[in-house]
Amino acid sequence: MSTSVNAATAAEVFRRRRLTPVQRVRRILHRYPEISPFLVLIIACVVFAAANPRFLLASNLSLILQQVSIVGALAVGQTLIILTAGIDLSVGAAMILITMVMGALAGQLGVPGWLSLLIGMGVGAVAGCLNGLLVAEVGLPPFIVTLGTLNVFTAIALLMSGGRSIPGTALGPLLTWTDAYFPIGPFRMTTGALLVILMYLGVGFALSQTAWGRHVYAVGDDAAAARLSGIQVRRLLISVYGVAGVIFALSAWILIGRVGAATTNSAVDANLDSITAVVIGGTSLFGGRGSVLGTFLGAIIVGVFRNGLALARFDVLYQTLAIGLLIIAAVSLDQWIRKVRVQK
Repeated sequence: MSTSVNAATAAEVFRRRRLTPVQRVRRILHRYPEISPFLVLIIACVVFAAANPRFLLASNLSLILQQVSIVGALAVGQTLIILTAGIDLSVGAAMILITMVMGALAGQLGVPGWLSLLIGMGVGAVAGCLNGLLVAEVGLPPFIVTLGTLNVFTAIALLMSGGRSIPGTALGPLLTWTDAYFPIGPFRMTTGALLVILMYLGVGFALSQTAWGRHVYAVGDDAAAARLSGIQVRRLLISVYGVAGVIFALSAWILIGRVGAATTNSAVDANLDSITAVVIGGTSLFGGRGSVLGTFLGAIIVGVFRNGLALARFDVLYQTLAIGLLIIAAVSLDQWIRKVRVQK
């Protein structure tokens, strides 16, 4: 027995010695996908700080965190779905729909804020499970399903609102509580941003420390193999979309506080921005590889680039150009890293 173990160890050592430095880097990036966005974030901060010293001011860094709180919250749920090799194009529309549901209940029907919030979370869970059922039970592609529900959710939200916004003064203190400020040293943190951080910690713990999280990675890596190993793939997919729906409801709560109203005119680019944060954060669009830490870094990177370029007085079009180049670079890097699996 010991002879076979020693032989296997020797074979592994010999195989590693044959790897070139580039192959070793690729394997490290495959194992720790957060490294790439972390390095990009550090380099971006150094460059923008050199271009404008105001970039590193506590007030500016606090502003960046507040600006990315909505997209960062949506990206948590988007990460769960992409880890299963799916995608959700309806995240922003679902958030807006839930926003209008909570706004109508609290602002027009006089429902208590806590009950409006709970109903909104229920609506989010139902919307997510609807996507999950169509993907898992009916067998429709996630791209097509969520493209359809994007239009459905948007239409329902517009029909409910009639094109009118509900001001925060009519919503009560609970639904607008996510915009409250409190100091942390020189920084100003909002309760909404703190809620986003807690969401990342909770989902990160679930993915890394629970059987459910391990099953999410297994299904995204190879659904057929996961099914053969005893994982209830359909049930898992429905649960992932359902949990994501609840996260989108919490995002709607943060949005109400950030905007100060329930309106259909906010976060119009949230669908694609959430995917951008996930991709830049190192999560593979093919599923099975990535983490919420990388997504958090990806969301911050988007905010840093837009803020840094604005402070450097670049036109807003250059901000869009930079984000587009980052997406292409991130996907290209993912394709390069995925070749590790072929070589194994």
